[in-house]
Amino acid sequence: MPLIRKGDDLGDQIVQAGKESGVTIESGDVVVVTQKVVSKAEGRIVNLSAVKPSTLANSVALQMNRDPRHVEAILQETSRIIRMKDNHLIVETKHGFVCANAGIDRSNVEGEDRVSLLPEDPDRSAEKIRRRLKELTGADVAVIISDTFGRAWRMGHVNFAIGVAGMKPIRDYRGEPDMFSHTLHVTVMAVADELASAAELVMNKRDRVPVAIIKGYRCPMGEGNARELVRPIEEDLFR
Repeated sequence: MPLIRKGDDLGDQIVQAGKESGVTIESGDVVVVTQKVVSKAEGRIVNLSAVKPSTLANSVALQMNRDPRHVEAILQETSRIIRMKDNHLIVETKHGFVCANAGIDRSNVEGEDRVSLLPEDPDRSAEKIRRRLKELTGADVAVIISDTFGRAWRMGHVNFAIGVAGMKPIRDYRGEPDMFSHTLHVTVMAVADELASAAELVMNKRDRVPVAIIKGYRCPMGEGNARELVRPIEEDLFR
């Protein structure tokens, strides 16, 4: 796909790229779109040269040896700070996501001082793309907005779903029998996260492939959103 700019029609770009790649978008497909291109299309790019650090940002930056402008941008997208250790700033975003730096980074953003923020409402962004794809192709698809998160208890990063439309993000097996007729009591699979992570395998970080189309998965279609994947703080054993 071409480099995405503010105001670009992502649905149209996806359809055109699909045609050029010989891929037809069909009903039942799951279209996984990286957060970065959504943020670019929605104008969620900030030039740090225009950011004035607060007293708190200057204090945190001094403790962590970081750019106070970057810290200020993080704080503006944060509802609470979860951990500050070494050079790591783990926060809860205004969306409810717990991640490093409120999802703000410089990767794949043109310009030395420019960073991308997460979409204001990733679920709404996913729904907008889903409706546009249906308008252009007639196909009823599910859309996932993905982003790369670390995990507190595992090494490495994986792609998670931060926006969902047209599918249920969770497959609940509780109450169903397993292969030996034992009743399942705790198995609740985050299928939207699994699909987002699988899609990353064909995207890579440097290949300018910000969209993957998953075919053949029997997606739990219906109304759903990524907020369902956020564990309530009263159930969170790590906070």
